[in-house]
Amino acid sequence: MGLVPEPHSGWTFLTNHARVMVAIADNPRARIRDIAAYCRLTERAVQRIITDLETDGYLSRTRNGRSNAYRIQPDTPLRHPAEEGLSVATLLSVLAHRTAHRTAHPERVTADPTHV
Repeated sequence: MGLVPEPHSGWTFLTNHARVMVAIADNPRARIRDIAAYCRLTERAVQRIITDLETDGYLSRTRNGRSNAYRIQPDTPLRHPAEEGLSVATLLSVLAHRTAHRTAHPERVTADPTHV
């Protein structure tokens, strides 16, 4: 999955749903356990978020043996009226910088979760 960010307390700009989408975009075959560790959420919370995202058409899941593969629907519009006209692809393209930043600045990251 990559490196896990430092723990954080207080409010943040991104929702847990956005964090899960970024984690899935980073690794569509990630296990729920790995997504949960990356996002600093419980596995149960990640399962609920994935169900929400599937129900509303933001991603689909296919079963491959004992694991899942997720497919993000990039053209799905964001839900809030303030983001009218923006798609999931737009959001993920902005957040893609984060993956590149983690790779370029590993000193800011402290843990390495179990890889898929």
